[in-house]
Amino acid sequence: MKEIMSKNKINELFTRGVGEFIDPNGIFRKKLETSPEKVVIKFGVDPSRPDIHLGHAVVLHKLRQFQELGCKVVFLVGDITAMIGDPTGKSKIRPEIEQAEIQANMKTYLDQVDKILLKDPKVFSWTTNSDWLVSINDIIAPDNQAININVGEKTIATTPPLPGNHILAKAHHWEETRRQKDNINSYTLISLLAILRKVTFSRLIERDMFQERIKEGLPVFMNEMLYPVIQGIDSNAISNIYGSCDLEVGGTDQHFNMLVGRDIMEMNQKTPQAVLSFKLLEGTDGKEKMSKSLDNYIGITDEPNDMYGKVMSIPDSSIENYFELCTFTPMDEVEDIRKKLQKGSVNPKDIKMKLAKQIAAIYHGEDKAKKAEESFVNTFQKREVPEEMTELDGGGKTLMDILVEAEILSSKGDFRRLIEEGAVTDLSTEKKLTDVNFVPESGMKFKIGKKRFIKIK
Repeated sequence: MKEIMSKNKINELFTRGVGEFIDPNGIFRKKLETSPEKVVIKFGVDPSRPDIHLGHAVVLHKLRQFQELGCKVVFLVGDITAMIGDPTGKSKIRPEIEQAEIQANMKTYLDQVDKILLKDPKVFSWTTNSDWLVSINDIIAPDNQAININVGEKTIATTPPLPGNHILAKAHHWEETRRQKDNINSYTLISLLAILRKVTFSRLIERDMFQERIKEGLPVFMNEMLYPVIQGIDSNAISNIYGSCDLEVGGTDQHFNMLVGRDIMEMNQKTPQAVLSFKLLEGTDGKEKMSKSLDNYIGITDEPNDMYGKVMSIPDSSIENYFELCTFTPMDEVEDIRKKLQKGSVNPKDIKMKLAKQIAAIYHGEDKAKKAEESFVNTFQKREVPEEMTELDGGGKTLMDILVEAEILSSKGDFRRLIEEGAVTDLSTEKKLTDVNFVPESGMKFKIGKKRFIKIK
């Protein structure tokens, strides 16, 4: 019975929410079933924006299931690839991102990932691709470093301290700041050219996003075309460091890039990684992929009331997909929900409330999810003001600045639009705000749009 349950669990790993699974000759599946503790799984993210949302969580929850079987997950933070810019899912070029912003976003990702993944070193590790994509010459070392050099049995400090552009200062800083110390090779222009000799232009240009750009007469830049190659180099580097890279996971929009990774591993006489791509979770608009840049996302650290309210705002057409990708509801129940919605035998709002409560419970627990549901009912069905609301510091700033700095709104333009629409209400007077430069006092409460409530400290 235990063996049957284990096989059922493995079967669901490769079916629920899955877009495509590439595992020629079943090499990965066999290793998973016989030696899961030897399996290494790669998941790469570019920290181009802070925070993890439900779209990321689809993959993270699947990785958690692999961890529970004993597999090691390598969480690769693409601090260098974030600077290159992958055009996945976009018809426009990603803007360049400053390194300081990437570092801040990286910290946010790492702080949040343990809400889902296990951090036990047996089943988790994280690294950055700057470890193998940055050379000593790329390093900007601090000035006036005194470096200890071992000469025989003596340790001698450099005198005078070295300037930051000195080769010894660069080498010391490079060694001290990299996460990986063993089994690692830096990739230079020479090694990149060796790989590019075996990658054809036609192979890279067949990517659907590039084809769409070409048809529309839009530019395709070389740095973007190299992105899948760099992602493949990452897989090869992970294989060097951890002994293997058995599987790479990502959204269906990453499928092409992950297949190029198979090609590059094969060029380097490695067993090519299997590829597992997942269906994309649409955002709250029900149209585009969930994305912070489109402001259609639900963050896993959103307050319970916000999270519940955002789920309630999704279109009815997204209910089934959210149940499959964002909850642990058994798939036979998800299918039953789909049939009932199709027949019109249930009220979509009631089903959506169950969905919102389940998602809030996953990230905040049953008690807070229940309170969020009660708050929603009181606020939107009974038209009452919720007892709990987000508290923000005033500090003599305008309400517009307060909301933008707290990321309640994405821009000052959003605030001006809400003011014009009469969608900002002073709850003490029940009057709509008309002054975009209004400075609130401590204790004031506001309704922002349809479902956000804030209180000034």
